[in-house]
Amino acid sequence: MENYTYNCFILTFTSYSKNVSALSSFFMLVYLVGLIANSTTITAIYTDRHLHTPMYLFLGNLSIVDICYTTTTVPKLVHMLLSGDYTLSFAECFTQMYFFLHVATTEDLLLFIMAYDRYAAICHPLHYNHILNRKNCILLMVVAWVTGCINSTVATLTTSNIPLCYSNTVPQFLCEFKAFSKISCPNTGFQLFSYMEVVIFGVGPFLCSMISYTKVIVVILHITTSDGRSKAFSTCSSHLIVLTMYYGTWMSLYIMPPMADPQLFELTVSILFAIITPMLNPLIYSVRNKDVRRALLKMVGFRTRGE
Repeated sequence: MENYTYNCFILTFTSYSKNVSALSSFFMLVYLVGLIANSTTITAIYTDRHLHTPMYLFLGNLSIVDICYTTTTVPKLVHMLLSGDYTLSFAECFTQMYFFLHVATTEDLLLFIMAYDRYAAICHPLHYNHILNRKNCILLMVVAWVTGCINSTVATLTTSNIPLCYSNTVPQFLCEFKAFSKISCPNTGFQLFSYMEVVIFGVGPFLCSMISYTKVIVVILHITTSDGRSKAFSTCSSHLIVLTMYYGTWMSLYIMPPMADPQLFELTVSILFAIITPMLNPLIYSVRNKDVRRALLKMVGFRTRGE
């Protein structure tokens, strides 16, 4: 089959965009809510000295990642819906892919770091301040962001150089790594690279997080008092919910079995993964975490008991 290269790509969200105004309004509302919620979380953590701990340093970085997630995708999606122009140039497409992969990889590693933080706090409380001292916390954050940068650079360059055989129509609402495997020529090297991406930066951090929380739950179950168990579990519940949402949608998108007509399902899951989940994360932490609630109330002028 003849190989083709393309200077622009067409995204296929148009097939399901019958009510452009409603969809545009919905995505902009979700984007603004997520932007405000994540920015407020970052501000609360920065201004409240009680939140200057490793757990909230990681949470602040998660909010930065979530802002980047939606900023990478939503403004361009809304522009396409309102303008009716669903094409992206080669440069636009792979720039979007680079930043999306960067924050996706960073979030994978960040969620594992947050799980390890809870493991250290509950399973090794006497050594917690030594394990996650300031130097180690900064090092972990640098490693997460730099690894995301390196992985996205390699993956984007690899994808941009594969020959396309079938179409320049990307079956997604964004230029996304997995979508290009469907329109590229059969390529064993690229398929192997795709599997390595999924295993190293998806399955690997997820399994490590699950191992950490398994050990945490074992320790919590051995706590003799119900108040002690409740307090220990409350420090983990928010992150467990976020972890479940993130990897639940991710696995549905990347490890789903073959389907007769997967496009609508993939688009729906992608929207949940890339747009809805980053908006919900700070809301979950605000509702479930009393320290974050206290800091947010303090920001708007309410004094909490004990102050």
